[in-house]
Amino acid sequence: MNFGNHGGSCGHSCCLRIQGMSVKIGNQQILKDINLHMHCGELIALIGPNGAGKSTLLKSILGQQEYEGSISFAVPGQRNRKLKIGYVPQSPAFDPGDPVTVADLFACCMSKRPAFMGLSNKMREQVLECLSRVHEEALIDKRVGVLSGGELQRVLLALALEPMPNILILDEPLSGVDVEGMESLMDMLDEIRRTYDLSILMTTHDFAMLPEYADNVVLINHEIVCEGKPLEVLSSPQFREVFHRKGGVR
Repeated sequence: MNFGNHGGSCGHSCCLRIQGMSVKIGNQQILKDINLHMHCGELIALIGPNGAGKSTLLKSILGQQEYEGSISFAVPGQRNRKLKIGYVPQSPAFDPGDPVTVADLFACCMSKRPAFMGLSNKMREQVLECLSRVHEEALIDKRVGVLSGGELQRVLLALALEPMPNILILDEPLSGVDVEGMESLMDMLDEIRRTYDLSILMTTHDFAMLPEYADNVVLINHEIVCEGKPLEVLSSPQFREVFHRKGGVR
């Protein structure tokens, strides 16, 4: 098991490399000496208690948070081209009474044409193509505010995949999704990453499915406490120390 120390050369293309990264906000040290390396096609799960710095790490990668250290990317066949990152934020809220449909949401993000003017036939075909990546074409005319947790995550995932990114970042994608929906969503993520050789970095508090779907798990508590294969991390003393107190999960 590795403990935040990556050595040697990258054996794959399209990798994310974080070296010596730290984030301090005011007098508070949020992240300290983060070293992380992700290869193309990998799914890495970031876990840790609330306030451990997981979302701050994602924001740093997205360029939304200042940091010390370095974050670099390697994209196969795209030298000197801008890296594309797809991002699904944590639990966005939509008013159930809002008339905005899935089609409207895509139109606002993909076109300069105001959504109230309706979708052109060409735009509607584009939206259907995007939704086909997550097998949810039937949701195109459904109001966003009445989608189930699993349906909303699939719609946001489809939106994040247009245009197809090199790296997909998901902040708590399983939050608000029932157990059946979690399995369906993880199956979908697994299918997408294999189809498009896509790197996926996600935070989660749901550990049960990690052994089946994640290539590696990184336990963060302001610094990388432990990392490795899912079962190694979930059975480690470091995991028990972080998540258990006197036999109870905190």
